[in-house]
Amino acid sequence: MASTRARVGGHFELTDHLGARVTPGTYHGRFTLVFFGFTHCGQICPAVLSRNSRALDLLGPAADEIRALYITVDPDRDSPEVLAAYLRDRYPRYTGLTGTAEEIEAAKRAYRVFARRADELDDYTVPHTSFTFLMNPDGDYVTHYTETLTAEELADGLAHDIERHRPGG
Repeated sequence: MASTRARVGGHFELTDHLGARVTPGTYHGRFTLVFFGFTHCGQICPAVLSRNSRALDLLGPAADEIRALYITVDPDRDSPEVLAAYLRDRYPRYTGLTGTAEEIEAAKRAYRVFARRADELDDYTVPHTSFTFLMNPDGDYVTHYTETLTAEELADGLAHDIERHRPGG
């Protein structure tokens, strides 16, 4: 019987903050924690990235099984160099991913993420979905976490979900 569950995740081709081209296959064999946002985000992105980073710290050695990815929804401003500077000191566990507008749109569609540029005078913001997705080592969707969880709750959820979805587990 075919599943009626919507597929989350899938193929993307993006550029990491070091300038290398990546696909989901780049991260094969490791869990990935995927969050979409942008470096000019004033509240949600810094809060979620800080919370996620703290949760990974709380996991201890188990966090070594996870690759944290930050996919921009603002490719016009978030070049690999901008992402590298943003993540280096604040969120070093994260790999930033960017691409052309078309590549970002394809990644957003794959993850069923909403994000749309909202112009405000000479500047703009990009309202967006704030879920953090957990993908298994084969790149398949495991679950997502809302921004309302604490770092401790997220760490507990990650530990449980990783144990349940570890290959051979």
